[in-house]
Amino acid sequence: MIDVVVVGSGPNGLSAAVTLARVGLGVTVLEAQPTVGGGARTLPLGLADGVVHDVCSAVHPMAWASPFFRAFDLPAHGVELLTPEVSFAQPLPDGRAGVAYRDLDRTVDRLGVDGGAWRRLLGPLAAGWEATVALAMGDKRSVPPGLLDGAGVRAAVRFGSALPEQGSRAWGARFRTAEAAALLTGVAAHAITPLPSLAAAGTALLLGALGHAGPRPPGHGARAGGPARPADTGPVPPDGGWPVPRGGSGAITAALAADLLAHGGTVVTDHPVRSRADLPAARAYLFDTDPATLVRVLGADLRPSRRQALTRFPRGNAAAKVDVVLSGPVPWTAPEVRRAGTVHVGGTRADMVRAEAAVAAGRHADAPMCLVSDPAVADPSREVGGLRPLWAYAHVPAGSDRDVTQDVLDRVEAFAPGVRDLVVASRCTPAAAMTVHNPNLVGGDIAGGSPDLWRMLARPVAAPDPYRQSGGAYLCSASTPPGPGVHGMAGYHAARRAARKVFGLRLPAL
Repeated sequence: MIDVVVVGSGPNGLSAAVTLARVGLGVTVLEAQPTVGGGARTLPLGLADGVVHDVCSAVHPMAWASPFFRAFDLPAHGVELLTPEVSFAQPLPDGRAGVAYRDLDRTVDRLGVDGGAWRRLLGPLAAGWEATVALAMGDKRSVPPGLLDGAGVRAAVRFGSALPEQGSRAWGARFRTAEAAALLTGVAAHAITPLPSLAAAGTALLLGALGHAGPRPPGHGARAGGPARPADTGPVPPDGGWPVPRGGSGAITAALAADLLAHGGTVVTDHPVRSRADLPAARAYLFDTDPATLVRVLGADLRPSRRQALTRFPRGNAAAKVDVVLSGPVPWTAPEVRRAGTVHVGGTRADMVRAEAAVAAGRHADAPMCLVSDPAVADPSREVGGLRPLWAYAHVPAGSDRDVTQDVLDRVEAFAPGVRDLVVASRCTPAAAMTVHNPNLVGGDIAGGSPDLWRMLARPVAAPDPYRQSGGAYLCSASTPPGPGVHGMAGYHAARRAARKVFGLRLPAL
């Protein structure tokens, strides 16, 4: 009998598998797709020879910041995280732009009269980023170790005091300029919820702070696009901010899979799990899936109340994906935006409020909120023969089957005239079709379920242990705490519980 079977090879499934394999357990990962990675895969899509695309996530602040990845040490496993000069930017209709440099001081200078307000809001959270991340990445059932000292308490107080301000109509009191207001709202919109909301505020505070944070000060050591380091100088520690992995997101999950194999684990691809008959006998099962899949496979093992609660777990709003091949960089009107790894194409704060309200009401926005990344800005290796990928999400109602290619290009063209002339090829994956490459993304829900404040705590159920569903069956996906993102923490939290409950092994907290 196998010790552990993990269903799904996304970052959380692989983090669980690595954690358990490293303590000597026999681990097998079952993946329905031909390749591992789940929401962190990079594949050729046939749009242009040699050009590869990130099929889900593309930009990874948590790849350097999460406790799991800090312990795993991606650079030591050959993953180079390349940090752009500008973490994120927000072009405005009049040609201006909000710009968040990795360097907080430059950002403050750029924001003018709102620079001080930006620093007061995000500066302490960025300076105490380890405690900020510990607060966000915990299991929501215990106090993370990073919050047990004075710095942790101060970070929790700062985060907690800023949350109601940024999650309510009071958010309008902090900033005087359109640039600063839109810049933070673009980050909040990652939550795909009505604006303002507490869930969106938490997203903005965490990701906004990480845009200015990192284990190394800005400009220290090798930077993206700089001279190559000699091979014998060892791995390059990350700069922080919002980096992209060299070669694409798949580098992260490839490193995890390689470590699993090195510790005796096994990965089986092209192996969908649709029923109990698809599972080999094991002492523990960890599901990096949506709750409905666990119910479908192991429903007979669940208490009726738990089965009902998991079945009723609400989905979140949706995103549709557009992959584009360009013959040159995006010609953003504002020059600073051209240095950004991530561009929030949503217009003003009021524009984004209207767009997200429409999506929440089940309508397509006239001018949808779009997230855009040109990874070649930080990783020149992504450009092949003068062609480069452009990655984009558009927020849409759940289950939408609309091809949003033209919507996305219209939005980008408004802030980067001439971009259409650079389009060589494109492909849309509507929200309703997102499950083709990742069955967890039901209806285009990329958050693993509703991200409202209650559901971030009672995720997927209000129980002392949100991961253990019955006996040796655990859920370890984004539908469990701490929620969405490429951080590996849901997998780690579930693995730690399974190790203790099923195998009598106590793993230390990260």
